[in-house]
Amino acid sequence: MDFLQAVVLGVIQGLTEFLPISSSAHLAIFPKFFGWDDPGAAYTAVIQIGTELAVLLYFWRDIWTIGSGWVRGVFSREARQAPEWRMGWFVIIGSVPIVILGLLLQDAIDREFRNLWVIGTTLIVLGLVLGLAERVGRKSSPIEDLTMKHAILLGLAQAGALVPGVSRSGATISMGLFLGYERAAATRYAFLLAIPAVVGAGIFKLKDIGGDNAYGVGPTIVGTVVSFAVGLAVIHWLLRYVSTHSYTPFVIYRISLGALVLVLVGAGVIAAGTTVG
Repeated sequence: MDFLQAVVLGVIQGLTEFLPISSSAHLAIFPKFFGWDDPGAAYTAVIQIGTELAVLLYFWRDIWTIGSGWVRGVFSREARQAPEWRMGWFVIIGSVPIVILGLLLQDAIDREFRNLWVIGTTLIVLGLVLGLAERVGRKSSPIEDLTMKHAILLGLAQAGALVPGVSRSGATISMGLFLGYERAAATRYAFLLAIPAVVGAGIFKLKDIGGDNAYGVGPTIVGTVVSFAVGLAVIHWLLRYVSTHSYTPFVIYRISLGALVLVLVGAGVIAAGTTVG
């Protein structure tokens, strides 16, 4: 892999990580369109660290407030009455499902789940789910109304993103809308909830950079840096966008891309990749 390809994949990762359209799906699909090697699950996991660093930078005040509030709550009963203590636990508990399932399904994530039949189908199905959530969700509750029950449900939704095509943000946002949260609140919490899972997965996969990752250390670093810069710009844009616009354009895009992938694979234009089952 040359560094131009690394830049292109970094841009794709940065553009798609926070939009509800699945960055892992795009990193599996677009190399096939360009005739490049599949970057593999290790490359996908590591390059996502770049976009999560963008989240850390953008939300550093929120993260500091929640983190320091949670630590104070460990030592002070009075501090446990603060919303930061509860939010800290919401993020921790909400991260448990994806950690457990990620470890249990590691082999499938690396191989079977990267099949384009699976990815095309999940793009369409979860697009329909997002469209339904956008239509029926009340979109009235602020993030301050979050409860432990809802945090668990949002965590379970996020775990669905272990399958490329689902979209971590898309699944979490859809669940948030179904539970009645505002678009901006659901989107903001989706970003915060993703931090432990994505950073943890990236660090866990660092050991595979020279093995499962066909693109090598240098291009992976370049792709990660590019994804950070592009991802930071996308966060700024998306949080402004969802305050006044619906997710309908993303629903249309997901269904269109999923249908295109299934047609091209069915016609033999591109290979599906790893076998299923």
